Amino acid sequence: MLVKEILSAAVKPVFSFEFFPPKKDEEWERLFETIAALSPLNPSYVSVTYGAGGSTRSRTHNLVTKIQKETGLTVVSHLTCMCSDKEETGTILRNYQENGITNVLALRGDKPAGVASLDEAIKDFPHAIDLVGFIKTNYPAIGVGVAGFPEGHPETPNRLKEIEYLKEKIDAGADYIVTQLFFDNRDYFDFVERCAIGGITVPIIPGIMPITTKKGVIRMAELALGARVPAPLLSKVLNAENDTEVSSIGIEWATNQVQELIDHHIKGIHFYTLNMADATLRIFNNLHQ
Repeated sequence: MLVKEILSAAVKPVFSFEFFPPKKDEEWERLFETIAALSPLNPSYVSVTYGAGGSTRSRTHNLVTKIQKETGLTVVSHLTCMCSDKEETGTILRNYQENGITNVLALRGDKPAGVASLDEAIKDFPHAIDLVGFIKTNYPAIGVGVAGFPEGHPETPNRLKEIEYLKEKIDAGADYIVTQLFFDNRDYFDFVERCAIGGITVPIIPGIMPITTKKGVIRMAELALGARVPAPLLSKVLNAENDTEVSSIGIEWATNQVQELIDHHIKGIHFYTLNMADATLRIFNNLHQ
């Protein structure tokens, strides 16, 4: 089923989960334990990421196919522009269709390590819009989602231009937007309004990831993910005695975010699970649905 159809038919917010392909073979069993633990929450779909520059490309495609066959869940596979050409991308999409996979998330992606320049890495798809256009022109039955940045795209400081570029992706055939993680719902609501002003009418799915360790906060800052940690949350995290306390703080914060989003009747919520079930399960247990 296409994600756009799932969202269109939904009478209450739907939930989706994101996983990444393990780098080590022994971690695959643990991932499927996570998927099994989260399945009772009845996700409407799940997504599978690429590593930077498509570094886990083959593992992504193997995982997408495995989830589709073994769980029956609707799967959205990430596709990136980095180090991809039209011939290879076409082969991937045909393979997906043959295996009943009909949804992708089209991203530009990050420049992989060891590649001298961005121009060297992007090949046939300079921007995400080029990938969206290629998919919708040649494989129109494939549903396509794209990324949004509630706090602004880190490489597009002009936020008017940012919305223009996003609108171009929608006009090229993208069906919905899923956002980068954020910790202040005001940023999401403001982003939705900016999109509406720009003529964007497709569903905009908020992405949520609870902070569970102090190391995680530092890592987010190092990666420049564009996610601002509000001072009240940052203060609590930095003053916590251990990561058990950090996890409780992060889960409580994320629960409040999710509950407010539900109360505003959004179409869906996307959880970045980091291949672990506990935090997401605790958030669901806390909700007043």
